[in-house]
Amino acid sequence: MLARVWSATVVGIDAVQVGVEVDVSGGLPKTVLVGLPDTAVQESRERVNAALKNSGFAFPMRKILINLTPADLRKEGPSFDLPISIGILAASEQANPQLLGDFIFIGELSLDGSLRAVAGVLPIAAAAKELGMRGVVLPLDNAQEAAVVDGIEVYGFSHLREIADFLDRPQTHQPIAFNREILEQEPWIGIPDLKEVKGQSHARRALEIAAAGGHNLIFVGPPGSGKTMLARRLPGILPPLSFPEALEVSRIHSVAGLLKERGTLIHDRPFRSPHHSASGPALVGGGSIPRPGEISLAHRGILFLDELTEFKRNVLEFLRQPLEDGQVTISRTRQSVEFPAQFTLVASTNPCPCGYYGDRLQPCTCSPVQRERYWAKLSGPLMDRIDLQVAVNRLKPEEMLTQAQGEPSAAIRDRVFRARQIAGDRFCNEPQIQGNAEMQSRHLREYCALDDPGRNLLEGAIRKLGLSARAMDRILKVSRTIADLAGAARIQSQHLAEAIQYRTIDRMQ
Repeated sequence: MLARVWSATVVGIDAVQVGVEVDVSGGLPKTVLVGLPDTAVQESRERVNAALKNSGFAFPMRKILINLTPADLRKEGPSFDLPISIGILAASEQANPQLLGDFIFIGELSLDGSLRAVAGVLPIAAAAKELGMRGVVLPLDNAQEAAVVDGIEVYGFSHLREIADFLDRPQTHQPIAFNREILEQEPWIGIPDLKEVKGQSHARRALEIAAAGGHNLIFVGPPGSGKTMLARRLPGILPPLSFPEALEVSRIHSVAGLLKERGTLIHDRPFRSPHHSASGPALVGGGSIPRPGEISLAHRGILFLDELTEFKRNVLEFLRQPLEDGQVTISRTRQSVEFPAQFTLVASTNPCPCGYYGDRLQPCTCSPVQRERYWAKLSGPLMDRIDLQVAVNRLKPEEMLTQAQGEPSAAIRDRVFRARQIAGDRFCNEPQIQGNAEMQSRHLREYCALDDPGRNLLEGAIRKLGLSARAMDRILKVSRTIADLAGAARIQSQHLAEAIQYRTIDRMQ
């Protein structure tokens, strides 16, 4: 007898429907699996065999042919265990096949028949809705993740026997409802507060500007100056993810398998901090079947690169395209996939190999040649793409003992919200632009026009600092954000002057 079960696999961050055809016929007992399965799918034959027997079902002692369609699409991962087992049960008349055409089945099986969570459930649930399917059947641990998608029925089970019972008596089971309380959770819980940072008013101001406009930022200073401490407090002054943004971010994390532990929607902005030994594929994504890297996992959030100059130069060059285009394209022989990568880059580094160049408390021991070689690790085009370049000094002992706590994150967050609202109203007809940092040339001409004193000021800065055209555009974008924070309709000279000071380490050696 022939049975067909619908499943799906993930390509990039999208899901593709996969048909699982199972034919049980006469002949010597043998299980054949075709349709470009990878090793994990090939091994499902043994898992399914044991799971069916240990769940009280009979594994047919006949020839079983399992075909995964379309045949030219590579199938990978353990999520086909469940549809294969259901197909065998239906083809051997141990399960009712009536509902098999209405649902997508995904899930990994343990040898005792229990179901284990799998990756990529959210895009698969979204694909089920687009295909007009009634719903999805999957492990209970994945149910809340799939229930985020409106308009489909989500059934979560913990054991294979429960799914067989559902197929025989669907009226006795209720679909899983999405827990709406998740959307009401405070997104800033557990994020350190900026009030804990003493002094550093210049760096705190740069964080506020970065949060308000989505600008890239680098802190340069000696060890112990608080660079990392400042960077880790940036998420606390960012606005929460909107529901569409949360869906987009959760989809990427689902494909990467990171929602299996959380089991639900991500509602706080990502903060990714890869180690400086990370490779290029770890940063941008890759693999024979491409998976998102740290850049895409930081989508709509923060990518923090601590000790930036310790990263290999060729790895850092991978950042240039995503910083400009907001996406990563990974090409393979069989396919090319795109991952979204609209993130705010925050980096920190020492000013020289010993770390104390320009420090007020300890002299630098590096030669000019050593400092020049040290900064040569960061290319000019990469530094041009960093809007705010901030020197951070260590506090003196007496300042550490006498300085009062700074302004709390909540107060700064309110100003950031207001500035973002101004920018949001400005770009209300262009939803693809999330902040001033994403403005294009036509926006600069319209929204960043300068008066004569402003043009003279900018021209002098370009000559003195040797800035590129890209760096000039970054100054204008930062100026627009500073004007928004001040509630000003036009960029004024003081806004431009403040933006220019954040380029003063452009050619630091």
